[in-house]
Amino acid sequence: MSEAELIVERRRLKRRVTFWRVVAVLLAVAGLAALLWTSDARRFEDHVARVRIDGLITGDQKTLDLLKQVTEADQVKGVLLRIDSPGGTTAGSEAVYEAVRKLSEKKPVVAVMDTVAASGGYITALAADHIVARGNTITGSIGVIFSFPEVSKLLDTVGIRMEELKSGDLKAEPSPYKPVSEKARAVSMEMVDDGFQWFMGLVAERRQLPMERVRELSDGRVYTGRQALNVKLIDAIGGEEIGMAWLETDKKLTPKLPILDWEPPADSRFSGLGFSAADALLGGLGLDGLRDAARRAKLDGLLALWHPAQ
Repeated sequence: MSEAELIVERRRLKRRVTFWRVVAVLLAVAGLAALLWTSDARRFEDHVARVRIDGLITGDQKTLDLLKQVTEADQVKGVLLRIDSPGGTTAGSEAVYEAVRKLSEKKPVVAVMDTVAASGGYITALAADHIVARGNTITGSIGVIFSFPEVSKLLDTVGIRMEELKSGDLKAEPSPYKPVSEKARAVSMEMVDDGFQWFMGLVAERRQLPMERVRELSDGRVYTGRQALNVKLIDAIGGEEIGMAWLETDKKLTPKLPILDWEPPADSRFSGLGFSAADALLGGLGLDGLRDAARRAKLDGLLALWHPAQ
């Protein structure tokens, strides 16, 4: 092959490579456009928003921002609040409850309980206009807990003594370094009782039950969905289809509206060190139970949380 023919062949090959590169870029752009259309762009159509409240409830800003976005979205005609949570902090549950109540002032909200919607998870469900649970959902656990370690005997065993200089005898009490005093126990119990009265007040108001009956139901026990229906803690047995039927019949939503997932921005598991990296590692190894236990260990303050280990 002559030099001239080689040059022509190289140019022809280069044009082919360029052509396929352009095709690849166009396909990628088309795929991205299709993805955007099936997610964010479809939110410009009338639809029912599916919002998930999963795991420990801490009132994190991403969840609160998401609920606010759903509240302000004109195209959202109703909300399926899918709850799978054992609860969390009392203050965090309060924040989510208030956000859902604001949401329900603008559009109907039905809570659909999955495996667990107990304690703070049940507080979240109370904010909805209608509550649906599976027959074997674990719910209830109406109560507040304040737990703390007490390691004074361990310190004595290893020969360590903690000295404290503080402004008042109740500062930093209860302390893990000594047995709790009766005064500190009484003050802490007052705080637990105050949170408990708030929780029971929500149940009485939202479920339209007499306070005497709420007290009977509020010994901390959990209920199956069937039991919860019998004692009027929920409204119906079923899943998402039962919730949608209620939205269409009771709230007169247009039948067959599409259901679109609304989610907070993806969380970068490796945005920091410590628990962020540990979360990613445990999750990647399939050790979600250990990861959740580590998260529970980080919770401070009053808890509205159910777990067999608690």
